[in-house]
Amino acid sequence: MLFAKEMKIEGDTDVYVLHPNVKSYALKDVGFQISHAGNYTLERSVDPTSPYNKNQMLRVTVAKDLSGFKMATTNASGNSRVNIFKGTHAEGNVEQYHFILQNLIDREILQKKQ
Repeated sequence: MLFAKEMKIEGDTDVYVLHPNVKSYALKDVGFQISHAGNYTLERSVDPTSPYNKNQMLRVTVAKDLSGFKMATTNASGNSRVNIFKGTHAEGNVEQYHFILQNLIDREILQKKQ
């Protein structure tokens, strides 16, 4: 999947874009790691009971030149996308997902598309 200017998670009504003021140090402060290719990657569990329970994950990758990003909710291994807005634990998972994204918005990494 190529880096995009805007992303929407399956089941979510909001579309997100990179904040125009995004900086590499802000990405590192929030917990993004630099991949072998030089891109910034963040993986967070959307399980509200434990950040260590990695059944369903939010994965965000920002291009090394900060020109685009990828975002997906996946299973623990990352090889299958999941819709966290459906299922028995959807309410808690969605709440944790929005909490993570709000942190990225507050740090001027992402913003909701107008």
